[in-house]
Amino acid sequence: VTLVESGGGLVQPGESLRLSCAASGFWFSSYAMGWVRQAPGKELEWVSAVDSGGDSTAYTDSVKGRFTISRDNANNMLYLQMSRLKPEDTAVYYCAKYPDSQFYHYTDYGVSTNFGMDYRGEGTRVTVSS
Repeated sequence: VTLVESGGGLVQPGESLRLSCAASGFWFSSYAMGWVRQAPGKELEWVSAVDSGGDSTAYTDSVKGRFTISRDNANNMLYLQMSRLKPEDTAVYYCAKYPDSQFYHYTDYGVSTNFGMDYRGEGTRVTVSS
């Protein structure tokens, strides 16, 4: 399993950014996927998830209405469209894979168990600052 994130950078508050994740080494369309992030000095935080077919999504409260997760199963790609970015969104963002097709199987999993995710990429840094 290989997950490679891209698209991070430095943006000003209120701007937008789209993160991408290229997946390989597994049958991408069979697995739920998600994004987690880690802000400087803080623990890993779950951000969003999408089921294997792209039909069901979920978000942490702080990004609802601003972030949109999507996937392109034909090209093994996961995306996170981030709008109206805030300084508190500054973090390293990681693309991650779930062990099966439905992320809701893992809603009770916390940071100590990697939110139920079994693989994670190396991350891409997002900095929101004026």
